[in-house]
Amino acid sequence: MSAFSNYNFKGQKALIRVDFNVPLDDQFNITDDTRMTATIPTIKKVLADGGSVILMSHLGRPKDGPTDKYSLKHLVPHLYELLGSSTHVFFAEDCIGSKAGLTASMLRPGEVLLLENLRFYKEEEKGDAAFAEKLSKLGDVYVNDAFGTAHRAHASTAVIAQYFPADKRMFGLLMESEVLSAEKVLHQAEKPFTAIIGGAKVSDKILIIENLLERATDIIIGGGMAYTFLKARGGNIGNSLCEDDRLQTALDILALAKQKNVSIHLPEDSVLANKFAADANTQVAQSDAIPSGWMGLDIGPKAIGVFSEVVMKSKTILWNGPMGVFEMEKFQQGTKAIAEAVAASTAHGAFSLVGGGDSVAAVNQFKLADKVSYVSTGGGAMLEYFEGKTLPGIAAIKG
Repeated sequence: MSAFSNYNFKGQKALIRVDFNVPLDDQFNITDDTRMTATIPTIKKVLADGGSVILMSHLGRPKDGPTDKYSLKHLVPHLYELLGSSTHVFFAEDCIGSKAGLTASMLRPGEVLLLENLRFYKEEEKGDAAFAEKLSKLGDVYVNDAFGTAHRAHASTAVIAQYFPADKRMFGLLMESEVLSAEKVLHQAEKPFTAIIGGAKVSDKILIIENLLERATDIIIGGGMAYTFLKARGGNIGNSLCEDDRLQTALDILALAKQKNVSIHLPEDSVLANKFAADANTQVAQSDAIPSGWMGLDIGPKAIGVFSEVVMKSKTILWNGPMGVFEMEKFQQGTKAIAEAVAASTAHGAFSLVGGGDSVAAVNQFKLADKVSYVSTGGGAMLEYFEGKTLPGIAAIKG
């Protein structure tokens, strides 16, 4: 059992760092509540024990102090809905100061208090110790359940833990499962281990690929970044996305993979477009023989076949980044097919971890999120974890 599951919160005020950085429309309606729903089990466990909960989070990137646009008050109705009408949810118009302190001190067991946006104070992102100490005074126990911000050395994620004794600082259920799933892939992966890496730029994924070369048996490369590799190998990529300053990097990665006996799979063919638009004309061509005036926006049918076969033989799968511009219907087939292959492989016993905003959006769009082993809520944090970096939010709890 974990420290959190074993802990009895009866009569305790749990100060929980959550990641409620959710997208809002112009009317302040939440358009994707994944991050909120993911942390509800942690909140409910504290309440069920007879404790009370004080939630702190950031929202967006406010530049100049408090603004209505970035106020967490807009989340209160939905939080109330998620917790059930029997739970009292209060809102504090500040996250420190006398009002927040008074409301927190008056909380009764079974009640929840949501504090105002932490980033209304510049001290939050600066990792200011005095600010962290003020926050710490609001609760008896510190719980970090915000994997999405674990890579930031901010006051509420990394600095605050030192103001609580070791037995009163812990991961929440979401953070625990994120860390366990990531560690399973990084340190206990059953072979064959396939990493599917997509997205636009090689530069964003160099470190993760280099770290995975030490662990994976196969690395599938799709999305815009594939064309930098294809051009580096001497292919014609037409008007496809390419980072010319990374051609040597791509060659170095391919050479290192060969040396370490890791198979790198690049898309044999691509779905081409004559412009970057939903109504573009399309054709299929070999990925290294793309005519000028055309660009690759998705992997082609041959690539889908090869990639799916590799995925189906895998025992461990990490997926970070789409295969193409899946937001446009004409260029979503590759990403959808890979999502289906990951789901099918999982059904045959593979452990699959999907992370990164676009990959998560894809499995949600294709209704396959419940068909993979784990969907990570932390895009940047997961990426840095797989790059082999120490995440401040994790280190602060583990000590």
